[in-house]
Amino acid sequence: MRLDEAVWGLLHEALQHYRDNPRATDHLRHQLARLEQPLRIAIAGPWRSGKSTLLNAIMGEEVAPVDGVDGSTVFTWYEDGPQPSATAYASGQPPQELAIAKSATGMRVDLVGWRAGELRDIVVQWPTRTLRQVTLIDTPATGRDEQGRAPVMERVLRDADAVLYLTRDGRDSDLRVLETSRESAVGQAAAVHVIMVLSRVDETGGGRIDGLLTARRLARRQHRDPRVNELSVHVVPCSGLLGLAGRILSESDHAVLAALARVPRPELETHLLSADRFLRGDLPVRIDTGVRAALLDRLGLFGIRLATTLVRTGCDSRAKLSAELIRRSGLAELRESMARLLIDRRDTLKARSALAAVEALVRAEPGPGTEDLLGRVEQILVGAHEFRELRLLAALRTTRLGFDADLAAEAARLVGGDGIGLAARLGVEHDATVHRLWDVASEAQWRWRNRAEDPLLRLAQRRGAQVVVRSCEGMLAELAEGGR
Repeated sequence: MRLDEAVWGLLHEALQHYRDNPRATDHLRHQLARLEQPLRIAIAGPWRSGKSTLLNAIMGEEVAPVDGVDGSTVFTWYEDGPQPSATAYASGQPPQELAIAKSATGMRVDLVGWRAGELRDIVVQWPTRTLRQVTLIDTPATGRDEQGRAPVMERVLRDADAVLYLTRDGRDSDLRVLETSRESAVGQAAAVHVIMVLSRVDETGGGRIDGLLTARRLARRQHRDPRVNELSVHVVPCSGLLGLAGRILSESDHAVLAALARVPRPELETHLLSADRFLRGDLPVRIDTGVRAALLDRLGLFGIRLATTLVRTGCDSRAKLSAELIRRSGLAELRESMARLLIDRRDTLKARSALAAVEALVRAEPGPGTEDLLGRVEQILVGAHEFRELRLLAALRTTRLGFDADLAAEAARLVGGDGIGLAARLGVEHDATVHRLWDVASEAQWRWRNRAEDPLLRLAQRRGAQVVVRSCEGMLAELAEGGR
């Protein structure tokens, strides 16, 4: 049985079991509706980790944060809509439409007058291609309360299908909050719905130009950390500030940066030692204080240093500088990882959310027959090939299976680590013929079946090879049905 069919059947089985419990049945119907909705991706992390800036960078417009909101409690949802709008949801009050003001680079919603803690959610509708496949959720800062609970993260894991978890350096306290996700059977199945983002990478290495390279080395080291592997499917360094600056860079911004770049580097560097020097010092070129402040707000000191260097070395147009800032920020890599690891696996991640919801309901409201429901959750988790692929991907990121680097890379590709399309899995050109796809898939199936049946290999390696064989069989079946 397909995963989506198994989950749909489980939800209806749970509905029948809890038919006399209105609260539970409403919750389960909500989960059924979620299966047809866009993928929900929450952007979470500790205070000042750059969540709102990264959301703006992904959107390519300045739509977050919402002005005047008490960010300690409010979840702000960004979804596609025919026209810009915002709605406030507060406990014990009907939804209220909010006035919005559009700007050249986005919008602002003014919430002055709302009391702290009064709002629960704000839903912003914004017409953009980015939100056609996903709903983005800007969340309050994560952390633990006096009882050791992580209430924000608990809600993130309940309401979102996938998470971008922001951390400056992946330190222990940040990881402990993320470990909240492993307190259930679904969570222990591998944190395949989390991408860890090393944010504020422009601050790594003391703000030096090579700080981005330092951040990438840190990400590779984190990628090999067994504890991080248990909590996330990938680690990506990304400066939301630089990425956003690249996406909304204007011609006037480029003109100011070009003027600064014409100043000899040693002379300019003395004015970029601090924000105060840049704003109040006597620059060698005439730039209005308001323009300086806007540029500093948009790029930061590191971004100004980097942008002027890029202009000196060939980024002589707005388009060139914009593209290079986006590339160096890590935003392109993050968006590609989101597409490959989250959006392309939308149905699997939504099924995971539904299984987690049923498990949480059964544990919160146990009774006669609920053990059978819990057993069905675990049966689906263990039996669904989609989850086996994701568990193997997590295992392949470490060396514990014992595959050499080339075998591990091939296995990861065949089970969808480079994308779930047939061409991506088989490592061939995207316009390859069905005949070529069939030949490559058949050859891969034969090679990996030999490994799966090799008695000299460790049991873990043979089981991993069996998962790869099943993936190859699925590709051949799809090709036989006329798929590509």
